[in-house]
Amino acid sequence: MAVGVVVGSAFTAIVNSLVQGIINPLIGKLMGGLDLSEYKIVLTEATEETAECAIMYGSLIQSIINFLIIALCVFCVIRTMNKAKDAFEKKKEAEEEETAEKEQKPEDPSEEILLLREIRDSLKK
Repeated sequence: MAVGVVVGSAFTAIVNSLVQGIINPLIGKLMGGLDLSEYKIVLTEATEETAECAIMYGSLIQSIINFLIIALCVFCVIRTMNKAKDAFEKKKEAEEEETAEKEQKPEDPSEEILLLREIRDSLKK
């Protein structure tokens, strides 16, 4: 489980880099050339005495994009694992059925038994 946590955090860093470096600039370009993470609604302007108070909705959009990409990747990994598991189970079931069929079928009689049967049949006549 610890390995999964470490890999997950590393994967999150990769996704964050992808979103910040590639996806956000593309979305920003489509929305007028602005950086997506800089989108905000200013509630009060900054003055010499107070800092600006703003709702940073661009960061929220960026976080939502990160979440969707991570969720898509996790979905794909789990789906692939489930398909592999199903294929393995089907193969195992087919092998079990094949083994069961071999156990149910009597083996072909040996040449000695066939010869003895012929002798028996000829003696009956």
